[in-house]
Amino acid sequence: MKEKVIALGFFDGVHLGHGALLRRTVEQARQLGCASAVFTFIQAPKEVVSGTPCPLINSPEDRKDLIRRLYGIDEILMVPFDHEMMTTPWDEFITEILIKRYHAVHLVAGHDHCFGHKNQGTPDKLQAKCAELGVGCDIIPQVELGGIPISSTYIRRLVELGQMKRANRFLGHPHTLTGTVGHGRGLGSSRLFPTANITLPPHILVPSHGVYATLAHLPDGSVYPAVTNVGTRPTVNNGADVTAEASLLDFEGDLYGQNIRLEFFDHLRDEIRFDSLDALRAQIAADAQKVRAYFPRPQD
Repeated sequence: MKEKVIALGFFDGVHLGHGALLRRTVEQARQLGCASAVFTFIQAPKEVVSGTPCPLINSPEDRKDLIRRLYGIDEILMVPFDHEMMTTPWDEFITEILIKRYHAVHLVAGHDHCFGHKNQGTPDKLQAKCAELGVGCDIIPQVELGGIPISSTYIRRLVELGQMKRANRFLGHPHTLTGTVGHGRGLGSSRLFPTANITLPPHILVPSHGVYATLAHLPDGSVYPAVTNVGTRPTVNNGADVTAEASLLDFEGDLYGQNIRLEFFDHLRDEIRFDSLDALRAQIAADAQKVRAYFPRPQD
């Protein structure tokens, strides 16, 4: 197995702070002639330990895609946060897992990264252990934007409030949600625009309910501006089953069963209950005009 420079973290949102770690990882891997890699978990460790749900910015699949697509990382080691990971002492996590199992020769972590049993591993301990073992180590300092520390917690709040433009500034890319198109109410494609009704993965935080200017990326690489409505189905337990209904502009065809990536750019309006289908169609047409103005050039 090829030697690796490994970035450590959970990377929810893959924001600009994470980007500093990932860029350093790629740079160091090139210098050493190694593979660049990320070691992360499928589930949020604090959710597993506490049993308290922690809605995330991205699904595991979107995290992988963003890390690869935006930063060019070669390998993503995404493992379950299981009993072994929960109980391994911090020093053995470095020696037995990162070095022996995954062949790390250099580690990159953030200034606040904790790891190992009961989070007893700290950046200082990581640096000291790596120095003892002859393994390279970089600790990346806090990254700020406009004097505000960039964190997944802060970005989650922005997404929750529907403040997509500000969230995207801290992410460094459009907020991303990917899901498979299911059957909807049958109104979109027959009346106005083809509508992709996407049931989103569990445990994922979605923007506050409302209508957004988005881009829809299809599996064939094509991209379409879309009016996307985010909302819950009223009969679902705890109101947790959130659907994003994206009306794709200038698209013709059947979207059912396709995996679509939505990129959110701006909040257009809150949800409105309409008295008639005619009123709904008129509003969607008005929303479409706003989206066309938002993305004035044809998408590649």
